[in-house]
Amino acid sequence: MVTGHRDVTTRRYSVAEAKKSLSKLIREAEQGKDVYIIDEEKRTVKVVPLVVAKKRIPGGFDGKISWQPDAFDPLTDEEMEDLGFE
Repeated sequence: MVTGHRDVTTRRYSVAEAKKSLSKLIREAEQGKDVYIIDEEKRTVKVVPLVVAKKRIPGGFDGKISWQPDAFDPLTDEEMEDLGFE
């Protein structure tokens, strides 16, 4: 690991170190650490875990959302003025 950096949540590795210990870099990124692969003392690549979205279920909000029957009616001129529209 490249030395001289004090933040314990940030890890910096040279390209040669990253080649030897890619699995370790991946684990550290999955644990929430900032992992950088540097080339000639500049950050080149940031290793981050993929965020997999949960599968959406159609109708998952049924019965959880409600609105007034007039919610989508056009606004009156007075309501438009109140909102700053002329």
